[in-house]
Amino acid sequence: MTLKNLAIILLLLCSYYTMAQHKGNYNLITDDISRQNILTSGNATIYNPTVQQQIHKVLQPINVLTIDVKALQNVSATTYTAVFNVSQIGTTAEDTNTLMKTRINAIKKRLLGIGVTQNDIAIDVISFVPNYEVEVTKKLFSKTYTEVPKGFELQQNIHIQFTKTSQFEAVLEACAKSEVYNLVKVDYYIEDIKAVYKNLQEQLLQLITDKKAYYTTLGFDLSNYNVAIADDKYCYFPKDFYQSYQAYNSVSFDALNTNKGVTTAKKQTSYYYQPLTYEHYDVVINPSILEPVVQIGMNIKLLFTPKLKEQKQQPNTKTKIDHKYYVISPNGTIDVKELNTKN
Repeated sequence: MTLKNLAIILLLLCSYYTMAQHKGNYNLITDDISRQNILTSGNATIYNPTVQQQIHKVLQPINVLTIDVKALQNVSATTYTAVFNVSQIGTTAEDTNTLMKTRINAIKKRLLGIGVTQNDIAIDVISFVPNYEVEVTKKLFSKTYTEVPKGFELQQNIHIQFTKTSQFEAVLEACAKSEVYNLVKVDYYIEDIKAVYKNLQEQLLQLITDKKAYYTTLGFDLSNYNVAIADDKYCYFPKDFYQSYQAYNSVSFDALNTNKGVTTAKKQTSYYYQPLTYEHYDVVINPSILEPVVQIGMNIKLLFTPKLKEQKQQPNTKTKIDHKYYVISPNGTIDVKELNTKN
């Protein structure tokens, strides 16, 4: 093998390795990924991450026209609300409440230093209950087990509202310094969602107008069709679009060769944000996103069916009636005469 051929082979191997690294580790997704969509109307299509390609699709012409348009808009949240759970125990109710206030006040003081106002912080009391332990009382021939209160536990949720994702790291640090680590959730809020739906509606109406003009150009007169309509709108939040995977390799050839057992270790589970893809949408507003966003969509479907042709009514033909009159003479004879109705 020449030096030139060896260099080519090494270059190909390096290119393959680089492409594999660029692809990432998320290909090792577990089979038990759970997804949940938040729908407003309940009849939107559930997102399926499996891509099914139809390379050669056979078209079947029919006399029914369909206009089906879909629009999606990626919207950054106006405000965010992080919810942390705080748990405090103490020997007495007063001590427990005092310790909780000290931790909460320390968190508030740090939050005020990063731009979070007092109105952006809310406290939600979850529970305040005594804790019991079993006390054993020995008698001569028996033992008695009695539950007695040994302290109290107070749980509260602290709601912290902020406007920029860059503030979230400082919020986490402020809570961690008071030994608050339990992040319950982060909610996303949009100030004027009505304007978003209005924008999507205008985009879809323009698409419908263009498609009607397209059918007219093909020679279809839509005034000769009956129309039926179905529409839908929905909203997807980032918390429902995180998938999990584990990137690891547990094969040990050394253990197989030496006939030694392998002690398994806990594998790290990773998560990544996988929003809706765009291949099924006619319009996507703000398609390029850097951070998790709220995805709002709207669908409109029109079905045009040909009107039934009206049957021509046959003219009513009147039956010719012969009009006659009877003349009775004084002597009792009857004379039948024809009545002239032409005039």
